[in-house]
Order: sequence, then structure tokens, then C-alpha cells
Amino acid sequence: MKILVVEDEENIRKVIKKILEINEFEVLEASDGAEAMDIFYREKVDLIVLDWMLPKISGIEVLKMIREESSLPILMLTAKSQEDDEVEGLEVGANDYLKKPFSLKILITRVKKLLNLIGGRKRYGVLDIDLNNHKVYIKGKNTNISPKEFELLNYLILNSGIALNREKILSDVWDFAYDGDYRTVDTHIKTLRKKIGAEHITTVRGVGYKFEVDKR
Repeated sequence: MKILVVEDEENIRKVIKKILEINEFEVLEASDGAEAMDIFYREKVDLIVLDWMLPKISGIEVLKMIREESSLPILMLTAKSQEDDEVEGLEVGANDYLKKPFSLKILITRVKKLLNLIGGRKRYGVLDIDLNNHKVYIKGKNTNISPKEFELLNYLILNSGIALNREKILSDVWDFAYDGDYRTVDTHIKTLRKKIGAEHITTVRGVGYKFEVDKR
């Protein structure tokens, strides 16, 4: 997995890079906000460790710009001690927050948790799936989908890139005992498209539906 570390203090950045590499992560580095955005657009990263106080573009502005494009996990680092600053970072879209100085052991634990190496969350492009609570987030925002919509979406995701006909979807999601018709599938697909974006579920003419995972 690839992690971008954005920190203007070189000694801190190198220490973070070393501990991440010891834990077998690939690490990219940026020393300011502008460089961070360049790497974000050029590379596919799995997580960003982002310092708040950065030259050129501040960490909070970098966070805002990334959240316009992606829901990838972001761990904010800051020397700020005010509670309001922490609240602001989380409200803008940070997934977690560490105050300097911090334990490297805690840093690694937080990183692993955000990358779904601990816990019950999975990320597919801009979609963040909470398997434990049956919730779906897009760029950090809760979609408020129903239990059956969640089940249908999870089924489509598990079969990403495969064209599924209505009969198979009805059979697998509603099971053989369900006394319904294919319009039930169409109705739920229509609702899901409104909630997560029509671009994720495509219609395959003469077949049915296919889920497309956003590369970002």
C-alpha cells in the first residue's frame, strides 16, 4: 500500500517515512501543500498523513481540495492544541487526528485502522463501506441507504465489473423465496444511483447491471 506523507519538517517526515517502511508500506513524500496536490493528482495513494501547518498551501486547504475529489483516508498531524482546530479538521473531512508530539506506535495503529487492516471498513473508490454498521459514505458523507440497498450495493461491489442480469440479482439478494418481479431490482438500482451517483452502476443493454469502481 502507498502512503503520502506531507510534512514540511524534514526530520519528522523522515522518521514517519522510516517507521512506515519498516511496516512494509510504500512511502511518497511532500514538503509543502502544492507538492502534495501534484503527487495526489499524479499518483494513486491509499492514505495521506497530512500536517496542518504547511508552506504554499495549508494542510486544511489541501484537505478541502482532496475531499472535492476523493474519500481516501487522511490522518491529520498538528501542533495546534485548541479543540476547535481539531473539530474543524474533522468537519472538513479528516478521518483521524494526531497532536504532536505523538507515539510512532500509535501512528502506525491509526494508519492500519484507516487502511482497513484493523476493523470492518472497506473502501472502493470514493465509496467507504462500514460493514459493521451497514453504512455507506461518499467523500465522508453518510448516504443514509436502507438495509436492502446496502445489501444490494455490497453484492454489486463484490461482483465489480461483471454484468449481472435481473434474475440473478433478484435470486442472490432477495433469495429464491422472494415473490417479486424484476421491477424490484430496477427500483432499487434507481434509488442507489441517486444516492451514490449514477456513474457507479451502468446498464448493460440486453443483460442487466454492472458496478464500476471509481479508480480514485
